[in-house]
Amino acid sequence: MQKTQLFDLDGKIALVTGASRGIGEAIARLLAQQGAHVIVSSRKIDDCQQVADSIVAAGGQASAMACHIGEMEQITATIEAIRSQFGKLDILVNNAATNPYFGNVLDTDLSAFQKTVDVNIRGYFFMSVEAGKLMRENGGGAILNVASVNGLVPGLMQGIYSITKAAVINMTKVFAKECAQFGIRCNALLPGLTDTKFASALVKNDSILKPALQRIPMARPADPTEMAGTVLYLVSDASSYTTGAAINVDGGMLS
Repeated sequence: MQKTQLFDLDGKIALVTGASRGIGEAIARLLAQQGAHVIVSSRKIDDCQQVADSIVAAGGQASAMACHIGEMEQITATIEAIRSQFGKLDILVNNAATNPYFGNVLDTDLSAFQKTVDVNIRGYFFMSVEAGKLMRENGGGAILNVASVNGLVPGLMQGIYSITKAAVINMTKVFAKECAQFGIRCNALLPGLTDTKFASALVKNDSILKPALQRIPMARPADPTEMAGTVLYLVSDASSYTTGAAINVDGGMLS
């Protein structure tokens, strides 16, 4: 009996933002393992290059491109570079995000609000628009938005971040509905508590971590690699009839 090829990404070009560490890095490595040429992207090219070099050293295909998705010109330039170099884009993983403010919602200042919205909403939106245009030219593709369980149940002291992640979930459904006609699917991953540098304010603080773990049936944070398998499913042919979905990967927290 032949093994399934549903998760095979040979010949696919995949762009993963925020891929220099954490969940993004884990996603980039798994997509490369399955045969995709992965474009490792984040704000700092050196960090991206390090991950890309590591993937290549392990026998995969990868390249590095710096892109700050909070800057519109950088989004456009990145997609144009992909168009020029590869001629197509099959997979976009919107993972880069920011959460500069941790505190009571009433004390949110304008700069923290604006930065969070610019990256987490505007960045995801226009990266999807520009990537989607390239996908439309080539007959389709898959967009995966990394949202958060906070988009369904707001995280304490994470007000504006939670609001932006709720917007990402709705954005996913918008692109799914309007882009299906072009062969473009769009789905969302909703990670629960994950042990990353991004979440260090939660994971490294016992007074926050202990009550958080009490709400998680599996009673532990996730490892970033535990997010990657769901992404692989959502960007591969295994999910060819799945679009507009938002899948919780949260150790049972929202059960």
